[in-house]
Amino acid sequence: MKPGPRNLITDVAGLCVGNARDDALKSGTTVLLGEAPFTCSYAVMGGAPGTRETDLLAPDKSAPSVDALVLSGGSAFGLAAAQGVMDALAEQGRGFAVGPARVPLVPAAILFDLLNGGDKGWAENPYPALGRAALDAATLDFALGTQGAGTGATTAMLKGGLGSASVVLEGGITVGALVAANPVGCVTTPGERHFWASAFEIDGEFGGLGPDPAPAQRDLRQSRKLAAMAAQGNTTIAIVATDARLSKAQCQRMATAAHDGIGRAIVPAHTPMDGDLVFAGATGHVEMGAPDWQIQEICHAAATCLSRAIARGIYHARPASGDLMPCWSDG
Repeated sequence: MKPGPRNLITDVAGLCVGNARDDALKSGTTVLLGEAPFTCSYAVMGGAPGTRETDLLAPDKSAPSVDALVLSGGSAFGLAAAQGVMDALAEQGRGFAVGPARVPLVPAAILFDLLNGGDKGWAENPYPALGRAALDAATLDFALGTQGAGTGATTAMLKGGLGSASVVLEGGITVGALVAANPVGCVTTPGERHFWASAFEIDGEFGGLGPDPAPAQRDLRQSRKLAAMAAQGNTTIAIVATDARLSKAQCQRMATAAHDGIGRAIVPAHTPMDGDLVFAGATGHVEMGAPDWQIQEICHAAATCLSRAIARGIYHARPASGDLMPCWSDG
């Protein structure tokens, strides 16, 4: 496996990504936009998800595709970011046609960052404007770390962040991942230098330190996050995508398989206090010649890309005024 030219989810043809953040708020929003509607499904394995419009992504539901996906901070308030995106797409004439009407389909997932030291005393919900700003910023190249939905993210011991990674398979299919990592668990072994995802690192993309020679589990009661905030302030939300032509059922399987990437990069994962969710999208630019085998490759690549993306998000996080957690880069 080798990364795409950007090592970002936008190496998948037909996708772009935009970020918006509010540094005083210590929160933000990320939008993944398709140049055309794309097939999408999802899988949830965390015990505390926050979502919008996810039921329509089930394979037995009638909506054939979506226009965009939103990852946002802000807990339930952040779901309003999707409204800002939906309104802007409607102004552009995009959306699912229902007679003469068009309805943009914009599923969303949120993470909890309300206790991270930012100013949350707003008089008007800021997330619709953040959603619109993220959509306006959508492009092929975007920054990682303290950006977008990862702006206020935290892990058990370190500041979290927004991460992305890609891979090009031998047959030419591209797979990518985008994640806002804000888990209960740890992304590093004790000592905070070696990433749990190190086995999947490519070309030193998150420090090149390799596996911890003496890995050990940590007692979560030692968590800086638990001491500084609350046990409920968590969730890893992600998107995996491919340029292969997949059905909704195949996208759902891809999303389910990609959760292995969370489990390999975060210890523990999928806890009752995490809302871990993965969207999976397919733009359909590439026909599969051997679908029974290639869907297995795609699912495996989605999981490894997601592990790498999680580590990259934490690796690229940078300190900001009022932070309650240190950054990996401080070490």
